[in-house]
Amino acid sequence: MTVIPAHPVVPVDPSANRQLELLRAQRDDFLADGPPSAEVRLDRIDRFLASVLEHGDELTEALDADFGNRPRIASLLSDIAGVIPGVEHIRNNIDEWMADQEVTGSDAAGTPTFVQIRPKGVVGVIGPWNFPVLLVVHPAIEALAAGNRIMIKFSEIPSRTADVFAKAIATRMSPEEVVVIRGGVSAASTFSDLPFDHIIFTGSPAVGALVAENAGRNLVPVTLELGGKNPVVLGDDADVAFAAERISGVRMMNGGQICLCPDYVFVPRAKVDDFVNEYRSSIENHFSDYPNNPGVVTIVNDRNFDRVTALIDDAVSKGARAISLVTDEDQKSLPDRASRRIAPTLLLDVTSQMTIATEEIFGPVIVVHPYDELTEAIDHINAQPSPLAAYWFGSDSADFREYIRRTTSGGVTRNDLAVHWGVEGAPSGGIGRSGMGAYSGKVGFDTFSHHRTVTASTTETALAARVIPPAGDIEAETIRAAIGYALDAIQQRLNKS
Repeated sequence: MTVIPAHPVVPVDPSANRQLELLRAQRDDFLADGPPSAEVRLDRIDRFLASVLEHGDELTEALDADFGNRPRIASLLSDIAGVIPGVEHIRNNIDEWMADQEVTGSDAAGTPTFVQIRPKGVVGVIGPWNFPVLLVVHPAIEALAAGNRIMIKFSEIPSRTADVFAKAIATRMSPEEVVVIRGGVSAASTFSDLPFDHIIFTGSPAVGALVAENAGRNLVPVTLELGGKNPVVLGDDADVAFAAERISGVRMMNGGQICLCPDYVFVPRAKVDDFVNEYRSSIENHFSDYPNNPGVVTIVNDRNFDRVTALIDDAVSKGARAISLVTDEDQKSLPDRASRRIAPTLLLDVTSQMTIATEEIFGPVIVVHPYDELTEAIDHINAQPSPLAAYWFGSDSADFREYIRRTTSGGVTRNDLAVHWGVEGAPSGGIGRSGMGAYSGKVGFDTFSHHRTVTASTTETALAARVIPPAGDIEAETIRAAIGYALDAIQQRLNKS
């Protein structure tokens, strides 16, 4: 179908003044209407989601063109159908989530209190290029559920997709409800400098730091969904073939351009050769005739192609061993900058002096480390910034429990990869260098809501009367005695320990 907007589409690279006008229009409308009812929120979500689903084919075609090659099934499953599951959960729970929350025990204390759940106002959503539709639609739906207005900064890298998306949203959403901003670095910088009521950014740690810096000047709270070097550990009891199949599959999803992809694997030393062979077998089974295989998602642009190939070259030049997982015949034409295809590659003997040891790969390459004791893997992981995800293959053993006790990451999946992201009722987010805050379902609703405490006083004595005249020495001695009781209790506990 042809995309015919019902509302104006903002031109590419709007000025700072134009972006500020759009924000003020949304905020004025928000303040005039007040917090919307559940019915209004759900209607906005339905119209917003319909605008995406009605243009799924156009978006899929645009994604294929932007990536160079992105199979239809990959785009339909991730960017189009991937936005559907959470909506029904919101519909079933929004009345409960919106309701005032009574604070237990506050009435008896003379301060009957409830917590009012209110929308924040205008939320800015800044999306990445790797799943450009899903990763703006998902947080936007949760922000709409919380009663907010939305401004979306769509990534400039998939520019064709940005154009289709902006027009699609304008078919059903007024700019006072949801508006899409397109454009390059200047437009993005201006966007993150706007006085939003909340910003959520998905992308690299380096850009995330800039977004947080810009937001900080306006004291705008931010949620950062970043990346990192996600580790995998195969336990002693892991099924090597099973692990290699699943690890290779996720490493190759979207051409390895996923923030939850595994970057390196720790394998018991005696099983490294088995792992390499099983990993190779899995790649060969799924990606024969790699230079021409239509199921391969290619690297998104020349800049990232050059970056990934440079990581491999740097590692090899410093002593790493690269194992290309394609046939000798296929290897003759790879890597190919014209089609932006890079052979799936295993790297062994990687050291800390190599750039790939610290830089997120975002391509069809993975590093394999042998280990003798679990502490080697744990110490290596803990020497790096906390990753977005950590993975384990094997049983729920004492070693696994030690692994999740001793390491820190945004989330953990055992015996698969990335399935912890988006579980209903569980937060999705990073920590430290891999992110700040979380969303998904109720957690996302709360992220985009303001929890306001509302209290009454039923006490006979006013608060100030406790400290202003005629209160004085007698009352001070009473307070001093209470301090003494508290100190005695603490000292008794300390003496026992």
